[in-house]
Amino acid sequence: MPRFEVRQSGKLNLTSHSGLALIGQCCRAAQVEAVMDSRLPVSQGMKTSDIVKSMVGLLSLGKSDFEAIEPFRNDRFFKEALGLSKVPGSVWIRQRLDARGAALRERTDELTLRLLERTEAPITAHKGYICADIDTFVMNNSDTKKEEVSRTYQGIDGYCPIAAYLGNEGWNIGLELRAGKQHSAFETDYFLERVFPRIDRLVARRCPADAKVLLRMDSGFDGAHLLFMQAEERDRWANLGRSFDFITKWNPRKQDKAAWVRRVEQARAFVQTRPGKRVGLISIEVERSWKKVRRSFRLIVQVTERSIDKKGQRLLMPEIELSGWWTSLGEPAAAVIELYQHHGTHEQFHSEIKTDLDLERLPSGKFDTNDAIVHLAAFAYNCLRLLGQLGLTGDIAPIRHPAKRRRLKTVLQEIMYRAAKFVAHARRLVLDFGRGVAAHAKVFSALQEQLWQAASP
Repeated sequence: MPRFEVRQSGKLNLTSHSGLALIGQCCRAAQVEAVMDSRLPVSQGMKTSDIVKSMVGLLSLGKSDFEAIEPFRNDRFFKEALGLSKVPGSVWIRQRLDARGAALRERTDELTLRLLERTEAPITAHKGYICADIDTFVMNNSDTKKEEVSRTYQGIDGYCPIAAYLGNEGWNIGLELRAGKQHSAFETDYFLERVFPRIDRLVARRCPADAKVLLRMDSGFDGAHLLFMQAEERDRWANLGRSFDFITKWNPRKQDKAAWVRRVEQARAFVQTRPGKRVGLISIEVERSWKKVRRSFRLIVQVTERSIDKKGQRLLMPEIELSGWWTSLGEPAAAVIELYQHHGTHEQFHSEIKTDLDLERLPSGKFDTNDAIVHLAAFAYNCLRLLGQLGLTGDIAPIRHPAKRRRLKTVLQEIMYRAAKFVAHARRLVLDFGRGVAAHAKVFSALQEQLWQAASP
């Protein structure tokens, strides 16, 4: 094995994070300065937009700690790539987010909307529907004394944020932090009030006029209030000549399973799928009430009865399993179930936020500060997703297995962590990728050109 001579040059300016230049272009396309500085001005000190862009830059590298900014304090490339007037220190970022976190998170969601609109981000359908998926997930913050950390439904201490994703690409259009003990349905009506206009805005501007939207939620959101909100939103879209539907998983709590078996038998809907197992599927209309208003909803119920388990063992008592789905769709029951099963794809998006962005454990002890970071992380997530969709799935993408969507880890490896020599000379900024990476340099150039055009007035 050869022994390498190690040198440290005083002339070369190298960076292992050349992809930050593209994140800077995303920030420019999203008009971070116009959105942040106009609403959150400062009389002295660092601009709010510099704080936002610095934190987004860190998150897009998979770094969530405030102290991660320190190695970049004297890095000219970090400053130039993100368009900063000055790189803030960790204390600056922490103090500013502590002081203005609540106000800042109200403006952060606008960044995502502008980014997706101005870059003409693709929003594709699944089986004819633009799907919007809403769900909660767990962030493990055990053994800490952070505000609102409490027992979650997974039996660990942490937070339980709620997220909304749009399209097959999984664009994040809503990400809000919640206490760990908070039930999924609690205050979700306020979340829907914020998410509905974003869905409307993006679909109206980025999708065909006849696009059909399908909202999907699991059984944790089975409540009369939420069903009424979805039905009212469907009516509003219908009055505008547009299509909006929903599927919410039924929560069969306190249901008499034997009574459902008899009901399916009366409908003669049972089908034997194997010896000792039969499955019945029925569609009924159920009337529900909310604040003295009554409304009829379609409920699809699937009853599974097993008298012999999968290993051939006969059971003393039949095992009965209930599943159901509230829906506004008029399609056959099997088609509705198939559409809902695709809802499970969003679990990957949760995983990418927690692992690829390193947001499993949040850096602050204050809830509002952590909530602001989560909102900024949603924008960083969308920036990385955009780079992956535009640069790693089309004709210019380096040779990889075909895919409709690249996960954030792939974007970090292929784009963000690409090494280059940074040269600042004669008022020109140059990134030299060297030999052997022609395909990646082509992707970088194409992405920069597209983002630059999107940011132009």
